[in-house]
Amino acid sequence: MKENYQDILALLPYGPSFCFVDELLELNEEGVIGQYRFAEDAPFYADHFPEDPITPGVLLLECMAQIGLVCLGIYLLKEELQEVPKIAFSSSKVNFYQLHRPGELLRVEAKKKLFRLQQLRVTASAYNEAGDLVAKAELAGMWTKKNSHDAGK
Repeated sequence: MKENYQDILALLPYGPSFCFVDELLELNEEGVIGQYRFAEDAPFYADHFPEDPITPGVLLLECMAQIGLVCLGIYLLKEELQEVPKIAFSSSKVNFYQLHRPGELLRVEAKKKLFRLQQLRVTASAYNEAGDLVAKAELAGMWTKKNSHDAGK
């Protein structure tokens, strides 16, 4: 029986217009596979190379981070979480290999490299529907218990 991971998706700290996770296909202690389809009519395509629109690299990276860091991190911390987590994206190193077009599915596969002291590092690869590598990245993030403006209270 395939798990739907709705409990993990419910804890994502994003509103509908900035959530780049449609579905989690696999999730365990070592990694995650998830996917997101960028809508053909997403507003950013109208202005990002309007004659030949492509998905902005920063949004591809965001999708990879939401699936590879946030979803995996929530899973790894699920026993400790009492509320939607506060997450700080701390670093990335990314290479892009293919253009990603409006309406295309992006499948992200991430593997845990390090998880210690509320910090997570992963290697993530993103593929298009044909299975071609679109981007590969090393990503890191950390979980905080307070908002930054709460520091010192």
